Amino acid sequence: QVQLVESGGGLVQAGGSLRLSCAASGRTFSNYVMGWFRQAPGKEREFVAGIRRSGSNTYYDDSVKGRFTISRDNAKNTGYLQMNSLKPEDTAVYYCAAERDKVVPGRKEYEYDYWGQGTQVTVSS
Repeated sequence: QVQLVESGGGLVQAGGSLRLSCAASGRTFSNYVMGWFRQAPGKEREFVAGIRRSGSNTYYDDSVKGRFTISRDNAKNTGYLQMNSLKPEDTAVYYCAAERDKVVPGRKEYEYDYWGQGTQVTVSS
């Protein structure tokens, strides 16, 4: 199985940027599709972005399209989420997730077997 550790969260003002990282270990990272999800207080965990194994295709929720960019460096076993033009409503715990038995990254929690512990992102107005 693969282990995932997120980093890069923090407090930022509205309009600012953050880059989250997801470091993978234990298995060949390039064998897994990857997704980023987030969970705000009192809300369900929701899909943010996904990327295929090679990084050739990316997928976004409409709420972040044009502001967030998902990427991966398989040589470094690391995935990224670049977040620009942040808004207060982006405040949440952000999780990376990985799944081996898929070609296209899913948009639902149950479609992923492996999860990181999460990193807090807080956007002040």
